[in-house]
Amino acid sequence: MPVYDITLTGGRVMDPESGTDRVANVGVSDGVIQAVTDETLEGHDSIDASGLVISPGAIDMHSHGQDHENYVVQVRDGVTTALELELGVLDIEKWYGEREGKALVNFGASVGHIPVRMEVMKDPGKMLPIADAAYKAASEKQIEEMKDLMHRGLRDGALAMGFGLAYTPVASRWEALEMFRVAAHYGASCHVHMRGMGHKEPLNSIEGLSEVLAASVTSGAPLHVVHANSSGQHAVSELLQMIEEARSNGLDVTTECYPYTAGMTGIESAILAEGWQEKFGLDYDDLEWAETGERLTASTFAEYHEIGGIVIVHSMRQDLVDSAVGSPLTAIASDGYLKDSKGHPRTAGCYSRVLGHYVRESRVLSLMDAIRKISLMPAQRMESLTPDFKKKGRASVGADADLMLFDPESLNDRSTYREPTLPPEGMHHVLVNGVPVVRDGVICEGVSPGRGIRAPRA
Repeated sequence: MPVYDITLTGGRVMDPESGTDRVANVGVSDGVIQAVTDETLEGHDSIDASGLVISPGAIDMHSHGQDHENYVVQVRDGVTTALELELGVLDIEKWYGEREGKALVNFGASVGHIPVRMEVMKDPGKMLPIADAAYKAASEKQIEEMKDLMHRGLRDGALAMGFGLAYTPVASRWEALEMFRVAAHYGASCHVHMRGMGHKEPLNSIEGLSEVLAASVTSGAPLHVVHANSSGQHAVSELLQMIEEARSNGLDVTTECYPYTAGMTGIESAILAEGWQEKFGLDYDDLEWAETGERLTASTFAEYHEIGGIVIVHSMRQDLVDSAVGSPLTAIASDGYLKDSKGHPRTAGCYSRVLGHYVRESRVLSLMDAIRKISLMPAQRMESLTPDFKKKGRASVGADADLMLFDPESLNDRSTYREPTLPPEGMHHVLVNGVPVVRDGVICEGVSPGRGIRAPRA
């Protein structure tokens, strides 16, 4: 009889791919689930999972906080894989090298249009463009330079291609299409924060989605629309209908949402350039300065706009967010980011909120559907280019042992806009590649089992 590295005994195993939902014992060795059985198992280590759900951990496709501070917060929310796919990075080799052997969770990134455009146009912004990359049209030569950098990133194993077209509003439709063509060459999905927002004409979210749907059809590149709830706002139902219709006509398009009524952005970004109030139907007091929690006025907006920083944008109706979370089309992705413990509560509570509030309290989702949205659906989006994802998002024999163990009766997110790092209640244990990283709700010290996940290199 084998002796496993670790056993999980007496838990309710829920696998969204097979539909398995039963009490069983799980044996893990070499970072892989080796057994799911009624039989008694022996292990060098063991966790009593009685009364707990054992499910695949969350695969966050939209995680901006790619550092130890953010990993510590996210893993306590059940995240086992954090991916930077919307914004993306410039230098894939360097980015992966900086994290290898040091991360609590698995990690990965796209090559991003924003950082590539910032490099080519010498924009001094740090995370988001603030000068030419945001406000200057690219020349033909510059577009060719961008394409070369995109090719390099995908050859180096980038998981996808990222776009923040709302942050580069003067990037031409042709420029975006040229990038889609590069992605199509590798079969890489394009993860897009589209230009349009809300329902107001002109350049609303319907027009923004139409642009990227057309680029996908024209180029052949798969499309993933990020945060349909915050891009769509009052038009989110229309966006989801368009995506469903595109899928029914054979287009490879997917989408995601997060379970909150507020977004977050850089106050200095092009999204909040002059005219934002009329364009989005918002005012200064809809903006919350993350550093202090204060709602802004015209004078404080001008002050903070000069120095730059994180602003929470209260812009969505609860019923529309609920409908987006409940849609069978949407995966869940946090869009999380914290810096010095300041930011949005979605970084610490996104997945617990879906598994707790949206399952147990509002009953928008069944527990299995919620697990599917946070694990299997993201894995399936990524696996056509990156076969490693075929072993993630599952809780079955042969799958990677990226697992969370939680109490479905008490799991509850506690993070708030004022205290965005508060960990959830009821998330008892988390394993990454078979190694416990959270045990009895506490971060395990001295472990870094996270691995970089990359597409095959050309």
